[in-house]
Amino acid sequence: MSFTYVGSGPYCYANSLAMILAGQAPPPAVIEVLTGSPYGMQLIGGRLPLFDSFGWDPEIGLGDAIGLLGWECDRVDGGTVSDALDRLRQACQDGPVLAGPLELGLLSYQPGSGKAVGADHYLVVLEVGDDTVLVHDPQGYPYATLPVDAFTQAWRGELIPYLGRPFRMRHRFTRRQQVTPKEALLRALPGGLAWLAGRTDVETTPGTLGQAEAAERTARLVEDGLDPEIRLLWQAFAVRVGARRHNDLAACLFSLDLDAGAAIAAEQARIVGGLQGALVSGDDKALAAGLRRLAPTYERLRAALIAGEDTKHTRH
Repeated sequence: MSFTYVGSGPYCYANSLAMILAGQAPPPAVIEVLTGSPYGMQLIGGRLPLFDSFGWDPEIGLGDAIGLLGWECDRVDGGTVSDALDRLRQACQDGPVLAGPLELGLLSYQPGSGKAVGADHYLVVLEVGDDTVLVHDPQGYPYATLPVDAFTQAWRGELIPYLGRPFRMRHRFTRRQQVTPKEALLRALPGGLAWLAGRTDVETTPGTLGQAEAAERTARLVEDGLDPEIRLLWQAFAVRVGARRHNDLAACLFSLDLDAGAAIAAEQARIVGGLQGALVSGDDKALAAGLRRLAPTYERLRAALIAGEDTKHTRH
């Protein structure tokens, strides 16, 4: 089956939400699964392959996870820089604030920063002073500080495609219902099946493909010569987060006694994780072959989850 991974990884919004909910938070692995991210693969605009659900983005995912866990919060954005900072400063007086998406490339305490690259990121703001902002950045920077101007430039998120308005933050988190992690995961299953089937209520960039089509087309892109920028993104981010998402999904499905689905998710985790070595070594033949092994697993996972749900209903 699968073996739980513990270690660093780019789980910025899941880790940020876990910090905000503190002692009432489930593990970040559960939060990640509740966002719906592990249920698929997408090739955005026919060019950018990511191991998350077709039509999914972190804003959709965060909203879903917060609700499934029985929480609600205020989500605010837009306005001038001055307005946004005033809101943030006021909100921090009541407790930490979940801010994002921000532009990762403009967070000045991160090595190699200084250029906007369209990399989205979430973090927790602890305090806004006259000249600096104090944050817990789940990328590995507790109590990091950066100048107010640098923070607002990152917070504007101009190159983040799914961010309609700048300066987004979530605060005033209130628990409206006591929900256990297992209950939340059970509630999330219909949403997971909807992602696997291809949701029609989400906007996608023209040319975007999902699931098996995305994997097959990405394999052809690899064989034709993968864009160097995409290769770097995959090496640094996409494969790592994809393998971890699938592995966490496997563990969560196993906890729900959906063993067949868990086995397929574990298989997906092994396939995606196995792409990292081929990426770094430049073995594009192995990379394309791995993607083609991955392609049919999404429909297999959907079928297994449907069968597992039907079996549970029959028993009851």
